[in-house]
Amino acid sequence: MTSPAPEDVDVVLPCLNEAEALPWVLDRVPPGWRALVVDNGSTDGSGDIARALGATVVDEPRRGFGAACHAGLTAATAGIVCFCDCDASLDPALLVPFVREVRDGSADLVLGRRRPQGRGAWPAHARAGNLALSLMLRRRTGLRLHDLGPLRAARRASLLALDLTDRRSGYPLQMVVRAADADWHITEHDVPYLPRSGASKVTGTWRGTWQAVRDMSRVLAEAPTRPATAVAPSRGGSRR
Repeated sequence: MTSPAPEDVDVVLPCLNEAEALPWVLDRVPPGWRALVVDNGSTDGSGDIARALGATVVDEPRRGFGAACHAGLTAATAGIVCFCDCDASLDPALLVPFVREVRDGSADLVLGRRRPQGRGAWPAHARAGNLALSLMLRRRTGLRLHDLGPLRAARRASLLALDLTDRRSGYPLQMVVRAADADWHITEHDVPYLPRSGASKVTGTWRGTWQAVRDMSRVLAEAPTRPATAVAPSRGGSRR
């Protein structure tokens, strides 16, 4: 099967002080795909490093993981948009089969299920929080997902039509919840999860994990929505 056309894919990379990880991450973006590094107020020169390495840099001064992700989404122009953390914990090259799945219509949203590689890749408290949220997501939507990780791919127009509003840690979950409400077909695949480069901004501490869980709990409390324009173009029917 042929690879996606280069101009069809943008990769959103939310970035806050990731100078150490950027060279590896950008080197792993598939050839021809556009890397959109969203500088979320870095003080270590991340934006300049990304530009020097050939990435398109989007400045988003408003702090928050969701704010950075959404700034990248709105700046994207490709038909398919991917998301990946910028801390070297996930390999952007793993997105190639995700994109292929979206392009051929077998899925509307493809997620990576993180499988930790080595000690320290995924702290116990972060895994516990993720498990709790996955169970709450199942009760809310019926989706039998195991992870709400950041590695994902979908069509840009369909993502924009979801009208995502969370600008903090709840953004990835809100995307899944609203996609499920719109009857998207959602799939999940195992991906290796490496120890991140540098200090974690969210799940590296109990406090950060609790804040993320609190943000996501608010998303789960939203009333179900079914925006008519948000159904992805390939086909309906969520994986349940």
